[in-house]
Amino acid sequence: MDFIGWAWLVVIAACVIIEASTLGLTTIWFAIGALVAWFVYLMNFDLHVQIVVFLIVSIASLILTRPIAVKKLQVGKARTNIDSLIGETAKVESTISNINGEGHVKLKGQIWSARSMDDDIIEKDELVVVKEIVGTKVIVKRK
Repeated sequence: MDFIGWAWLVVIAACVIIEASTLGLTTIWFAIGALVAWFVYLMNFDLHVQIVVFLIVSIASLILTRPIAVKKLQVGKARTNIDSLIGETAKVESTISNINGEGHVKLKGQIWSARSMDDDIIEKDELVVVKEIVGTKVIVKRK
């Protein structure tokens, strides 16, 4: 194996190492392109063909599969403890009225400003389920 074959293997290794250390789904596509280019090298194609194959495969895999992978792996989405509150049951501490912009619930020992998901007026002491959190307000629905 001459210099070009080793170069493709170095590119593959470098891309995989960078991807493993960053987990940002940025260089794995170029590792795939380099792998295919290395196979093209093994079939004794010219360097120009190898480079074109590398670019085409890298760009195609980036465009076609990255959005799916990012969505499935949720790359870039920072999970917080607040996310664990969604689906929890809370008790209404003061009447929730979206029209008047008022209402509070007690959720896991803390008082939160609350709004109704369905624009219903929800009376004090009713039980509600947290459907989402927007800023510092919980959006709730009757249980």
